[in-house]
Amino acid sequence: MSTVISISTRRRYSVARLCRVWGIPRAGIYRGRRVIASPTPRRRPGPQGPVSDAVLVEAIRQVLLASPFHGEGYRKVWARLRHQGLRTSKERVRRLMRENGLSALSRVGSVRGPRNHDGTIIPERIDTMWGTDMTATFTTEHGQVAVFVAVDHASAECVGLHAALRGTRHEALEPVRQGVVERFGAVEKDAAAGLSIRHDHGSQYMSHDFQKELAWLGASSSPAFVRAPEGNGCAERFIRTLKENLLWVRTFRTVEELRLALIEFRRTYNEHWLIERHGHRSPAQFRRDQMDTMPLAA
Repeated sequence: MSTVISISTRRRYSVARLCRVWGIPRAGIYRGRRVIASPTPRRRPGPQGPVSDAVLVEAIRQVLLASPFHGEGYRKVWARLRHQGLRTSKERVRRLMRENGLSALSRVGSVRGPRNHDGTIIPERIDTMWGTDMTATFTTEHGQVAVFVAVDHASAECVGLHAALRGTRHEALEPVRQGVVERFGAVEKDAAAGLSIRHDHGSQYMSHDFQKELAWLGASSSPAFVRAPEGNGCAERFIRTLKENLLWVRTFRTVEELRLALIEFRRTYNEHWLIERHGHRSPAQFRRDQMDTMPLAA
């Protein structure tokens, strides 16, 4: 698009401006240009193994095309290849993706001050802590709408997903209710006893109505540290995935159309998104595996 002429200025769009608007690093663009300009990439010394580079590159392309998600990096591509029975090293997959312009563009973060915790707040068991948060998107008929999520901190599974015209405290409860119905059977008094709900200090979550319903359900409120989104990192990471794979790449006409898309995305994410800390298993698979190890209730 850097070759397109702006209608207002009669000048070409610069790469810097395009990258700033799209939120992607310029380094990835320039690296991709170098790959295109060099038709004969450097060959790795030593034996290649049972699969040649050319065959492996084609397998990587097919994995990326078949994946329902955008921007998956070399680790998840490597894991999907292993699931297909094609065994190779992570570094080889990384090198081939880089040399063939298949690497996902990413921006390296910077240190923003001292951490408020040691970064180890992931529970060992499912349905122990859920994180909830909200974001926003646009529809062509209704304008800006709110999207609320609820994510299990242990499995990274989306237990609730909801869109609404207004981001009120009552709408914020909807993904929690979805999860309670699905995991505990019904929305009733003390149904979710033992569950903690991690949330930020937004007005919806700190409101009397929100806190009162959590207490009625038997769940405890667990506010994250102020200005420390890492405290609810599972929900934050899920929202990023939701944006990159749905909200930023599709246009929705109505809230109802968005809701239907969210239902489908939740199913796809839970069954097919790979979590590295779970041995590259999907959230749903991690839940099933953990449920198999739990003793049956009397």
